This record gives sequence, C-alpha cells and structure tokens, in this order.
Amino acid sequence: MVVKVDSLQSSIYFSGLGSDELDSIRKYVFEKTAARGEIIIFEGEPAKAIYIVIAGVVKVFKTSADGKEQIIYLARPGDSLNDVPVFGGALGLASAEAMTPVVLYGMKKEDLEVRLQEHPKLGANIIKVLSQRVEQMLSLVEDLSFRRVTGRVAKILLENIEDTNGQRHRLTQQEMAAMAGTAREMIGRSLKLLEDEGKIRLERNRIVITDKEALKEIASVGK
Repeated sequence: MVVKVDSLQSSIYFSGLGSDELDSIRKYVFEKTAARGEIIIFEGEPAKAIYIVIAGVVKVFKTSADGKEQIIYLARPGDSLNDVPVFGGALGLASAEAMTPVVLYGMKKEDLEVRLQEHPKLGANIIKVLSQRVEQMLSLVEDLSFRRVTGRVAKILLENIEDTNGQRHRLTQQEMAAMAGTAREMIGRSLKLLEDEGKIRLERNRIVITDKEALKEIASVGK
C-alpha cells in the first residue's frame, strides 16, 4: 500500500512539515494492519519502531503478575504508540492490542533517528508528543489516586462517547474497569447510579449520554 501524505499529517509527529519533506519521509514509513484482538506490541520486548494509528482503536495496557489489566490509554487515528521506549532505548513499557481492525503507519527506530537529523521540525513535534505522554500519565495517576469510581466512569464516558450517533468503539464494562482501575461490578453500580440520576441512558450494548453538563460536573468534582 502507498503511504498517504494526508494520513501522515494527521499525527503531531508530522504536522507543519512541507510536502517535499513528507515525500522524503514517507519512503521510510511502512503500513501494518492488525485484526481485532491482535497484539501489536508486547511489553518487555525491544522497541524497534514507532507506530501511528491511521484507522481503528488500539488499547495500550500493562498486565500485573496475577493477570490484572490496567489500560493506560486508547490510541485513535493520529495517536502514536511505542514512543517512549524507542527514544529511551529501552524495552517496551506496555503492550498494545487492536480493539478493532486497525491500520498503522510505522517507522523503524534507525530510520527515525536519521530523519530527525534531516528535519529539525520533526524533533520539535516529537517533544510535543512526549510532553503529551507525560501529561497523560499524570492524569492517569490523578484519576487512580484521587478520583472516586463514579467520577472516573463519568470521565471515561465523556472521553469515549461522542454523542447519541457517535461511531466510536463501544467500551465493555470490563474495558471500562481496566481503564478505571477497579472491578467490573463497581463499573456496573456506577453506571446504574448515573442512569438513576438521569445523566445517562443504558440501552442494549450502548450507553447514551443524556446530560453532558451534569456528567462533566461529576467528572470534575469526583475527587
């Protein structure tokens, strides 16, 4: 498959680069597809490439010794995977699994290092990406440490359900539990409470936000 310039531009990595620069860079970009449930990156393996999500949803997660899963973030089109270990020269810090059929653009570590020398703007963009990753981790720590479960659930719903006609991946209660760092039963109770209060409506295999402003209030004060 031919790597498309406009798809590259969807990522912060390549924003602000000229058409000539992108034409030069895309020769080193490869396409990778993954089926739903396929593991794209394994925690603990050498980090050989960065990946940018072009289509689909990828969950980035860690697994404890007893098999408990903590979802760190969901990567959607334009988001990247594996940045920190690639630039840090370390092993993979987390695993990544396709939650839907996925299309990725990848660049090998050695190719990226050379492109950084050729295109200074790329380096500035990477700083932005890594800064966002730090903010993401701090937000996760804050949620798990200080936010009550209902507040965490409200935040997850706001970030992952666009509207009543949204086409985003539908999270299961188990996936929400892995994001919120709690048990599935706690997610079920929180959803029922939010429905009883008129903030959401639970339909078959679907959650509809009926009072977005009230849900924002719960998410903001749910600490």
